[in-house]
Amino acid sequence: MRLESPLGRALGHGSAKAGADHWIAQRLTAIGLVPLGLWFAFSMVSLQHGSYQLVAAWVAEPLNAILLILLVVTLVYHSLLGLQVIIEDYVHGALGTLSLIAAKFVHVILAVAGLYSIVVTSLGAGQ
Repeated sequence: MRLESPLGRALGHGSAKAGADHWIAQRLTAIGLVPLGLWFAFSMVSLQHGSYQLVAAWVAEPLNAILLILLVVTLVYHSLLGLQVIIEDYVHGALGTLSLIAAKFVHVILAVAGLYSIVVTSLGAGQ
């Protein structure tokens, strides 16, 4: 027999008090991806030809390079947040921990590769 009421046993065992930040970050990145994605889609459609020189000249414009960097960072972070939720929900134990580490590692590599590509193309080092 317990002297503690059911409410007393339940208090303090509920929310981890950490999920709201993750949820808000995922929603904010999704909201940020809407204008950035639309800008990118309309920009690609508006290019006359698909040649490398034309795209490189487009990326070399400072506003386009800055918006591309924002798109890459936001997209990779949003992807990481979503994949983290999936792994936490469906993969448990040591495999879950290894999966989270691998996902973060891959997303860092993707972000660095994307940023490097934008910087190199915008500065014209590949020509």
